[in-house]
Amino acid sequence: MEMIDKSKKTFSVKSFFLRWEVLLLLIFIVYNIIIIFTTPYYLDINNIFDMTFIFTEKGLVALIMAFIIITGNVDLSVASIMGLSSVAMAASYQAGVNIWAAFLIGLLIGTSAGFLNGMIITRLSLPAIIITLATYSFYRGIAYVILGNEAVSGFTKKFSYIGQGYIGNSPVPFPLIIFLIIAVISIIILHRTTFGRMVYAIGLNEKAAFASGIPIKKIKLLLFTLSGFMSGFAGMIITSRIGNTRPNIATGFELEIITIVILGGVMITGGVGNMWGVFISIVLISTIRYGLGFHNVPGQIMLVVTGGLLISSILINNFLKTFVSNRVLKR
Repeated sequence: MEMIDKSKKTFSVKSFFLRWEVLLLLIFIVYNIIIIFTTPYYLDINNIFDMTFIFTEKGLVALIMAFIIITGNVDLSVASIMGLSSVAMAASYQAGVNIWAAFLIGLLIGTSAGFLNGMIITRLSLPAIIITLATYSFYRGIAYVILGNEAVSGFTKKFSYIGQGYIGNSPVPFPLIIFLIIAVISIIILHRTTFGRMVYAIGLNEKAAFASGIPIKKIKLLLFTLSGFMSGFAGMIITSRIGNTRPNIATGFELEIITIVILGGVMITGGVGNMWGVFISIVLISTIRYGLGFHNVPGQIMLVVTGGLLISSILINNFLKTFVSNRVLKR
């Protein structure tokens, strides 16, 4: 009995270090050790906190995208919703609407866009990738109809604080606090609630989940609506941070957001992944951009690095899962 217990304990330790999020954390640590010794001022506290401005908007949307991908779906329209929400808010403000009322209009537009995605997907039983690919162009097109090629700026200082402000006299950015609060809520919901278990069940086997009485369509509708809301909110933050908006704002963000989620260990086929991995992935990609930025690495190279990380993560993750499964079968 003692030998069996020891073998089980040894196996659990090995399994722990084969977990993808643990490997991601090790990659994060190794990368930072290397960059610390090769980059002056990397550890400057103000620079480190300012780095978080890079990932706030994408990170917020990545959190809800994780839920959607775990169900076996994907939302390709998130960046277009960010742009549409931002443009709707800016156009309202330009028309004389109070900035906070315009803010709510932007959120409402984003939420409505997500709700429309969810309604079409659930009522017509169509693949999410097809519908959101269509609305990806549709929502961006509406943004161009509203503003054309114009840019809107001149927002109030209070609105600018949302994306640029700091907590008191500290170096902690206000957007970072928002992100951390929503990240904690997301972790609790996914890993500690019945709703989270239902999300996993849908991704593992949708037919079995339906047979078990899980309200699949309601959950999908809720997730896509929340995706629209979070995209709209992220659109408000990025507008506040850069101080202006135009119809092409956040272009290409959807691919980076999906990359963050998959790099975090969430399988595109659904049913597998956790929010801890996504959180580490968000920080890892941000620190890579932050570190490479000190060396004036072009944005194109950063895209290559990000794409390489995505491909590597998929291959390594699949290999690890196969390796662990084979070990279990042999035992």
